[in-house]
Amino acid sequence: MSKRVTVFIDHREAHVFHFNADTVDEETVRVPQHLHHRHPKAFQGAKEHPDDAKRFFEAVCRSLDGADEILVVGPSSAKLDLIRYVHKNEHALEPHVVGVETVDHPTSGQIIAFAKQYFGLPVRLGQ
Repeated sequence: MSKRVTVFIDHREAHVFHFNADTVDEETVRVPQHLHHRHPKAFQGAKEHPDDAKRFFEAVCRSLDGADEILVVGPSSAKLDLIRYVHKNEHALEPHVVGVETVDHPTSGQIIAFAKQYFGLPVRLGQ
């Protein structure tokens, strides 16, 4: 079985789902937090500190190592920022990205069901 991974990403965190034969493992990667923000109205996420965005995307990419097929989903531009980062910095990962889809903030179960349908995996009742 090929190693399939789905990433749900926004500018604050990424949920990485690794699909195995009968199980799905979830891992969360968060943007580094700071005690002092530069401006009280600034966006509080990866865009606030550019170096944090780079470290965030590096950590997300490390969680994708070994994947044969990668589906990237999310509600905002973070998924496209990740794809740009992969294109520029992670050349070995780039050919494994098989799709980029817009989804609002689904539950983990909804992400798993969406990914299984996308990858053509069987969906069992109760999952």
